[in-house]
Amino acid sequence: MTGSSVGVTIPIPEPLAGTLELWRASFGDPMAAVVPPHITLITTTPATDWDETIDHVRAVARDQAPFTVRLLGTGSFRPVSPVVFLTLVEGFHECVDLHARLQSGPLERELDFPFHPHVTVAHDVSDAGMDAAVEELRTFEASFEVRSMGLYEHVPSGLWKLREELYFGQGTDGSEAAAG
Repeated sequence: MTGSSVGVTIPIPEPLAGTLELWRASFGDPMAAVVPPHITLITTTPATDWDETIDHVRAVARDQAPFTVRLLGTGSFRPVSPVVFLTLVEGFHECVDLHARLQSGPLERELDFPFHPHVTVAHDVSDAGMDAAVEELRTFEASFEVRSMGLYEHVPSGLWKLREELYFGQGTDGSEAAAG
């Protein structure tokens, strides 16, 4: 795995994922069909030892209980970054805690910005598309149970490849982990 980058995300379940993909495409986002809706926990972090990295991520997943995410309304990182997102009003602190535990050991690094969990609905689109995303999803609300996270590797083609789906509170063999 020398020279690879790692990403860890929370998948958005269907049918919500399909709905968000359609919204993202309607705002002119070219990545709508390529990048499934998700909450990023770790982004593009260099990793040189796959075994150490997977052991670390598995340990974090094993110690995590499922939790609920509730999305309500929009936010934006403009003008710093051209992103409009759905706001987490429940599950925010659980995501921050997961990120902190993941961003240690073999995945520890300095970040350019403080971690802020969100679901992107428009990225690198026109100002009109960004404004439409903010307004049209201003009252959007949805919730879902988070039971897993995906460990991804950034491959030479430039895409992300799912290496393993890690279920919370379970050992690598799928058995329930002992609660500590």
